[in-house]
Amino acid sequence: MDPMPSTTFIPLNVAELVAHVGGVPGNRIRLTPAPGNATEADLLHACEVEKRLCELIDGTLVEKSMGAIESFLAFELGLFLGNFVKQHDLGILLGEAGMLRYSPRRIYIPDISYISWAQNPMQEMQKQQVPDLHPDLAVEVLSPSNTPREMAQKRVDYFDWGTKLVWQLDPAKRTMQVFSAPETSTTVQPTGTLDGGAVLPGFTLPLAKLFENADRFVE
Repeated sequence: MDPMPSTTFIPLNVAELVAHVGGVPGNRIRLTPAPGNATEADLLHACEVEKRLCELIDGTLVEKSMGAIESFLAFELGLFLGNFVKQHDLGILLGEAGMLRYSPRRIYIPDISYISWAQNPMQEMQKQQVPDLHPDLAVEVLSPSNTPREMAQKRVDYFDWGTKLVWQLDPAKRTMQVFSAPETSTTVQPTGTLDGGAVLPGFTLPLAKLFENADRFVE
């Protein structure tokens, strides 16, 4: 799939707008500022003042879709990853509010971003609120309103950006799709073990361990 153009995009109608941002439900698309006209400043206002977590897609604010269970799983996975990354002094992790600039008109917020020390992330983050950094590993936890086209478009940009590995967690199926290119993937089944590949060599995690508290009920 070709990446979305990063030039100015002013939609002619609602159908064109929805298609351009990946076919997401209309309630995730913010109409103020007018689609195609939103800026990084508008994005920061939405996130910080209105407390609405959004991504910027070619001048359109698109709200992130993440419920409580998705947030829980992202946090759990972040704990496993964070312990490994810190133990081996590899870099940093950002969570589900960590904005990264792909281009002046496109800002993404992966649910988890692993950024290696080689990118000098702390220096970049001290320069500006939305740093010019890319995830070496990007993790997306699927929510019911995420669409296949939305995720496919993100993956194209991630790998074009410099990302080496994308993990796409499906909470409903309890599987992890591991992408080494936008359309090249393997699937770790619920009884399988996730590994960090060449990006995080030595990292392993049985998926069952990630979900071990997901069905915990107190009598």
